[in-house]
Amino acid sequence: MVATPALIDPNFARSVILLLEHNDEGAVGVVLNRPSQTPVRDVLPEWSAHAVEPPLVYVGGPVSPDGAICLGRSADGGLGVDPWTFFDGIVGTVDLAAGPTSVPDGTQVRVYAGYAGWSAEQLAVEVEMGSWYVVDGGVDDVFCGNPDNLWRAVLKRQPGELAMVANFPTDPSLN
Repeated sequence: MVATPALIDPNFARSVILLLEHNDEGAVGVVLNRPSQTPVRDVLPEWSAHAVEPPLVYVGGPVSPDGAICLGRSADGGLGVDPWTFFDGIVGTVDLAAGPTSVPDGTQVRVYAGYAGWSAEQLAVEVEMGSWYVVDGGVDDVFCGNPDNLWRAVLKRQPGELAMVANFPTDPSLN
């Protein structure tokens, strides 16, 4: 999901969300483009060699900011056993407590502090109100090396008029 320019909540303005789960009880996702200033090596030193650039902890959302969700990318699709897997098992959640030996060699990870959560029907209402665009994502979105440009990049690759939204100014009053 991509925040529309109308969404000004500081937790989600110009954010790109990977939905991890959506069902009748609600939805859970992580914000893909909010790096913190905290290096992974400072909080999870055993995982730092696996952290993709930039090797920072990302702010996954405002819910449970003291908790962590880790997404891993495996070149061979070896993460497919996890209940939350994406992109044909190439990306999946990783159990940080199990340690780096629990993932296939060469796995890259990104750690998110907290997550974004919606109660039952809340997300559907927000989409209907025009807060979110629902678009397809890709592996490179999850592990983007330039998070400041991710919102624009995802919008630019959309078909039709939606691609033009990528050029919407941050503050339209300055136009």
